Amino acid sequence: MDSTKDPKGILEEIEPESVDVSSFEVQDILHPEFWDEAGNLNEEIANKLYEIAKEFFQGLELDWVEIVDVTMTGSLANFNWSEYSDIDLHVIVDYTQVDDKQDLVQDFFRTASSLWNRNHKILIKGFEVEVYVQDSNEPHYSTGVFSIRNNKWNTEPSREENIIDEKNIKKKAAAFMNDIDAVYELFEEGHYEEVVEQAEKLKERIRKLRQSGLEDKGAFSVENLAFKILRRTDYLRRLSSVKTMAYDKSMSINEE
Repeated sequence: MDSTKDPKGILEEIEPESVDVSSFEVQDILHPEFWDEAGNLNEEIANKLYEIAKEFFQGLELDWVEIVDVTMTGSLANFNWSEYSDIDLHVIVDYTQVDDKQDLVQDFFRTASSLWNRNHKILIKGFEVEVYVQDSNEPHYSTGVFSIRNNKWNTEPSREENIIDEKNIKKKAAAFMNDIDAVYELFEEGHYEEVVEQAEKLKERIRKLRQSGLEDKGAFSVENLAFKILRRTDYLRRLSSVKTMAYDKSMSINEE
């Protein structure tokens, strides 16, 4: 159902206690279908991921740019994997080889990655592959990074009982959910230009908060886990959708 057609359903305030954080529990082992007991990535999976990364980058037609590395990171390269995990496949390049205008290069790669991820649904052992182009000079805060190209850990994960601040994770996630629902209310009331403005501000707030959390306390920070809840519950997609719908409405003529 289109949530914009059911305002009563989306405007019911979400209480922090209702937010589920159970999937963030630390696992005893790395995912057994990907890794052996010695921490080696399954050879068939490694070959397929490397093939995907190369073909993705070849499609960008940047023949003068060299791939520095191809890595697998995220929860499936760590002990916090769950049914919600995806395969974070990073293509590492030096942005300065592309162009001196780093902001334009970043936007180009972000758009290319997003387009590829929208148009493809490659599943490996039931987990979807997500491609991302990473600058070789960009700090990366994951505690598990495996080099598929070099067949070794760049950053080997360690199973630690990370303390999860469940109360504040729930509180922050619920607050953002209610903020996003409030944007939908503005849409229902026909305030389309305000929706576009508020949605963009909200997306930027979420992005900055997640980044600050990663820089401060890493993958298990309150901000990063709240972000993951928003993604898993489809709230991030809904925020992008309502912004697009509001923009289209604001630019239309004779549309009720």
